[in-house]
Amino acid sequence: MMAHMPMTPPLPVRDGVGPTRLRVPASGPWATIADYMVASFDHLDADVLYRRFDDGEIVGADGRPIRRETPLGTHQFVWYYRNLPTETPVPFHEDILHVDDDLVVIDKPHFLPTTPGGRYLRESALVRLRTRLDNPDLTPIHRLDRPTAGLVLFSARPETRGAYQSLFEKRLVTKVYEAVSAQPPNWDSDRPTLGGRAAPVLYRNHIEARRGELRVVVDDRREPNAETLVDVQASGVSASGRPVLHTILRPHTGRMHQLRVHLAALGIGILGDRWYPELFPEAPDDHSLPLQLLARELEFADPLTGTPRRFVTRRTLSEAPVSGVRRRSQ
Repeated sequence: MMAHMPMTPPLPVRDGVGPTRLRVPASGPWATIADYMVASFDHLDADVLYRRFDDGEIVGADGRPIRRETPLGTHQFVWYYRNLPTETPVPFHEDILHVDDDLVVIDKPHFLPTTPGGRYLRESALVRLRTRLDNPDLTPIHRLDRPTAGLVLFSARPETRGAYQSLFEKRLVTKVYEAVSAQPPNWDSDRPTLGGRAAPVLYRNHIEARRGELRVVVDDRREPNAETLVDVQASGVSASGRPVLHTILRPHTGRMHQLRVHLAALGIGILGDRWYPELFPEAPDDHSLPLQLLARELEFADPLTGTPRRFVTRRTLSEAPVSGVRRRSQ
């Protein structure tokens, strides 16, 4: 089977934001590509869209402008720049930990998305970094959820991107996370148990992300495809006075929302998590209680040189215990 090759955009990155690609049907009730787009984006002013065609702002895969009279079926994809909305700035900033010709490593704050999406375009780590480093070729090698803080790796140039991406695909990257949860009832720090099992616990289940659904689906009838080693680092009281449990997580797979799902299943849902185990109504971000999940360490052999690489976050979790019982060094 021939491998799928990503399509190179015919338009460059502009102000840190790449162009948008739209698939166009080969046939239908529309005479032209412009008519199809006007019908598809009926919430936008039709005259404004037609003027964008007249001004040459909508292009085909060859980079040539598509006119308002171009017939349907002549292009499979069109490309254009989105009109960027006014965004409320995310009041937290990424820290750059490492930069070389091939790799950029950042310490992402809570609440900042890794890539543009939804109402976040400029306010994403990717767009901020492209602008900050003046490098339109920057691309994330992996991602963190918007509420999660910690380490994210970016490829700095296309020529070596695949080598770093293959590390994650082949599970050659050692990842360590930290989480803080509410302390379970009747917690015994001398005999720590998670989900009724003595710590550390290797938790496995089957997780599936489905299009259009916010949360992943757990299917216990299917063979596990997600695995995390969960251990206890400390228990005690946080600076805010909460009785808490501080855990160390070593995921062996990288499924969507895996760590959040696994801790919820063990009865220690992460503090600040509005999706697991219960889905709460959408609400403004609570900056006083960010999701207590942190991507702490990434370790791997550099695929270009074989040199061992290890990166460690400088961030901490605000609800980690400040007093209590700490277990052996993790």
